[in-house]
Amino acid sequence: MLELFDTDHTFLNERLAQFYGIPGVKGEEWRRVNGVKQYGRGGILGLSATLAKQSGASRTSPILRGDWVSEVLLGEKIPRPPKDVPLLPEDESTEALTVRQLTEKHISDPRCAGCHARFDGFGYALEGYDAIGRLRTRDLAGRSLDTQAILFDGSSVNGADDLRHYLLTKRRDDVVQQFCRKLLGYALGRSVILSDRPLLTEMQAQLRKNGYRISAAFETIVQSKQFLEIRGHDAIVQE
Repeated sequence: MLELFDTDHTFLNERLAQFYGIPGVKGEEWRRVNGVKQYGRGGILGLSATLAKQSGASRTSPILRGDWVSEVLLGEKIPRPPKDVPLLPEDESTEALTVRQLTEKHISDPRCAGCHARFDGFGYALEGYDAIGRLRTRDLAGRSLDTQAILFDGSSVNGADDLRHYLLTKRRDDVVQQFCRKLLGYALGRSVILSDRPLLTEMQAQLRKNGYRISAAFETIVQSKQFLEIRGHDAIVQE
């Protein structure tokens, strides 16, 4: 399960390999390629689809990326922003300030600062990728990037590799808990509720016991009362 976040391989064809800047991959067929960490890939944080979806039209967005890490990977609920907060410019190449500087200026509003302090650091660590997920060392205006950040708990990270390490060490329990919550909700076809907590605890315990092999979480779910007595089970079996 932890390899979803940190691994030294990914799956590529020639077109995606060229996009990622990874040499030696020829042909349209997809294959596993090892040794991709040196190109900024490996795990969900290095996927261009993840990075592009949490960006603006023509610029990166530390806010969207940080919020995604906080809510989707860690399960932390962040309040929605006030409706009257002005939007950031859409094109970073035309601005005098970097996206990070614009973001820091944007959140100087006291109404916003408290929440943004909880997740913007995650987004700053991912500034080494452009708006569509390509690895970069400078922004569209040719300015140097700053990927160093102090997170809400006081931890220091610098870039995606540090962020991965932080998530899988200091925040491992939160990451695993959120993974179990998401997986269980998908398996049951409903939201996870209070009475599911013992099952979630058991899933986490089985993952730790079995070296975080995903199969341990699957087996715990399919043997659970919630799954065996899932609503509509009889109708599904008859069909």
